[in-house]
Amino acid sequence: RQVKLETEEWERAARECREIIEDMCEQKLAPNLPYIPYAPYMEQLPADMMAMITMHKMMALLMTNAEGVGVVRVVTAATNVGEAIEQEILLMCHWFNGMYVWLFVLGQDQQLMHKDVDASGETETKEAVKLKKQINTLLKKYKVRQVSGILKAHKSFKPWGQEAQVKVGARLIQLLLETAYIQPPVDEFDDGPPEIRPSFKQSSKNVTLENTKVSQRYGCIECDPLIRKGLDKSARHMVIPYLPMLIPPRKWTGYEMGTLFLPSYIMRTNGSKQQCIAVKKAPKAQLEPALDTLGNTKWRINKKVLSLVDRIWANGGRLGGLVDHDDVPIPEEPDSEDQEELKQWKWKFKEANKENSKRHSQRCDVELKLEVARKMKDEEGFYFPHNIDFRGRAYPMHPYLHHLGSDLCRGILEFCEGKSLGKSGLRWLKIHIANLYAGGVDKFANEDRVAFTESHLEDVFDSSDRPLEEKIWWLNAEDPFQCLAACMNLSKALRSPFRQATISHIPHSPENSTFCVNVCCKDGSCNGLQHYAALGRDNTGAAAVNLFTGEKPADIYVDIAARVLKIMQCDAEEDSETFPYAKLMLDQVDRKLVKQTVMTTVYAVTYSGARNQIKKRLKERGAFADDSQNFHAACYAARVTTNALEEMFGAARAIQIWFGKCAKVKARKQMVAFAPDFVHSLDAFHMMMTAVVCNKAGLSFAWVHDSFWTHASDVDVMNKILREKFVELYDKPLLESFQKSFPSLRFPPFLERGDFDLREVMRSP
Repeated sequence: RQVKLETEEWERAARECREIIEDMCEQKLAPNLPYIPYAPYMEQLPADMMAMITMHKMMALLMTNAEGVGVVRVVTAATNVGEAIEQEILLMCHWFNGMYVWLFVLGQDQQLMHKDVDASGETETKEAVKLKKQINTLLKKYKVRQVSGILKAHKSFKPWGQEAQVKVGARLIQLLLETAYIQPPVDEFDDGPPEIRPSFKQSSKNVTLENTKVSQRYGCIECDPLIRKGLDKSARHMVIPYLPMLIPPRKWTGYEMGTLFLPSYIMRTNGSKQQCIAVKKAPKAQLEPALDTLGNTKWRINKKVLSLVDRIWANGGRLGGLVDHDDVPIPEEPDSEDQEELKQWKWKFKEANKENSKRHSQRCDVELKLEVARKMKDEEGFYFPHNIDFRGRAYPMHPYLHHLGSDLCRGILEFCEGKSLGKSGLRWLKIHIANLYAGGVDKFANEDRVAFTESHLEDVFDSSDRPLEEKIWWLNAEDPFQCLAACMNLSKALRSPFRQATISHIPHSPENSTFCVNVCCKDGSCNGLQHYAALGRDNTGAAAVNLFTGEKPADIYVDIAARVLKIMQCDAEEDSETFPYAKLMLDQVDRKLVKQTVMTTVYAVTYSGARNQIKKRLKERGAFADDSQNFHAACYAARVTTNALEEMFGAARAIQIWFGKCAKVKARKQMVAFAPDFVHSLDAFHMMMTAVVCNKAGLSFAWVHDSFWTHASDVDVMNKILREKFVELYDKPLLESFQKSFPSLRFPPFLERGDFDLREVMRSP
């Protein structure tokens, strides 16, 4: 009895001491005591679980980060780790509340009922005890719905906020840096003792902002070279959190009410309070239904394509655009004092290391995508919840495998719902194969694209039956894995006696019917210029980007390339000394060289950005011997290309300048960014209008920026809808709305518009 009394007294004294220390720490009355503001957050999960989340999150960031493989910014890492810990705690809270209800129903709740302790192990308040008694009373009467309502109304979890996330993440990363060590393999030991070194280290790096010469210094975390070497092989051993959803996401009902349990926000504000306030005030009539439509599109894995990709990847990659498993050899330093030779070696050494770093990053990316696909391949179907950025463009919330990804992602994804092709769908599937094959074929008239596919049916069958043998025709396509999936689909259709069956079916269909579960898409022709042509009612621009019917579809990239070539020919003939690269570039000018610059010029790409784009194309072709020649040739080609664009699209350029003047009225620093952001927002709003109507019409719908996707049998219906919505959008006084939105500001005079008739869009190709 005496031992018991003394023990209880010590426990009481210790409890009082803890309370005093906690109180002093909170009030910061004792500077020698450790004030740890994040301690309450870290007490809500077991230590081993927090350790595993921290390690897996860090490895994922090191594999996929923009700063390069093996490096991540401290702030980025701290925020991501803290957010992951918070989300795990939130899931556990939901699990605990749900288990509490169902354990009672199953008669296994006695321990939970009589413990006045919450999920984090802390003693509950009198209010919480009273609430639990109320719940127990209702449960005894089997009023489960009322209990669920009470639990929902009394959520004890409060969002942490970014500051708390960063503090928790930073502390956990600090512990990781202090405790994680690595030891090289035995065969790397010298005669001395084994070297045991930290797995991670903190450093500072200068990061150059994209398309600028401005650089900023950031605190970074780097992993040991030995860890970096094995990153691309570790994806299959990682816990990949937040996979695509197996059930439809909840409908959006406000700024932060969507998906399922985790905190979900309708806009990716990146901590911007102004954006948060703006989106809360914005009308949701189109936004929420459109995001619900995208999120409720059901997908599945194309197992045949995935199996083929796995075979290629296991054999070293290299095919279908997959990165090579091997690095390029590093050139050895020459045993010479010749400065020119040493200069060439340094350049080649730098380029080889840069290429190997790029390959390493790509291998990590492919591994993560394939690992998600392997995890999801046996699921009946899954969903991608969507939210938007500040411009209104929608993106899947799952980070790795989704339809906005590369050709690899799109090739192994397909709609879960299957619809029979019918006559129209069979025709569109043939057009779809021609579009994916590309190489200029995608700019033929539609009937010529059908003829192209029909002339290559032997290749289509061969690709489907023997994809890695014989001709491997599909590998010549611009989008090889999507082309292969479409070839398999068309082969099945043409071999079926019921190729034009019209019965709708889920993918689990009988063998005597053909169902199209591949996605057929409808791309815009240089979508940004289409929006500018519609805004300015520009006839010339509208003709160049297929806003009305011509004898055959226009190809703006071919037209610009022809104009660039003509200018270079004149320069080469008139003054070869002033333009030394004019003659050298004549053999390099084609559609592919100018395409990226034409696409991005409407989004305010700078001269240096255009130069870098063209330099990359020249380097891929090996057009010139060294980097200096590539650079000077790209400088010349960029100037000529931008001049050609201004000649052909003067109206679009005038609207860009007007947008810049409007932005200057509100904020000078927005002069360059406003025009592309506004056009992106128009593009996004057109998508939302189309998505809502397609959903009402019973179509499966997805989008990738300027590309709208549905089943082949529904393309004609979607074509009509997207044109109607485009005309409806540009019938609105969009430019005049600036003055209405900001009546206190004075904007520059409106531009004089052309005479293009928007109704012509309804007859466009």
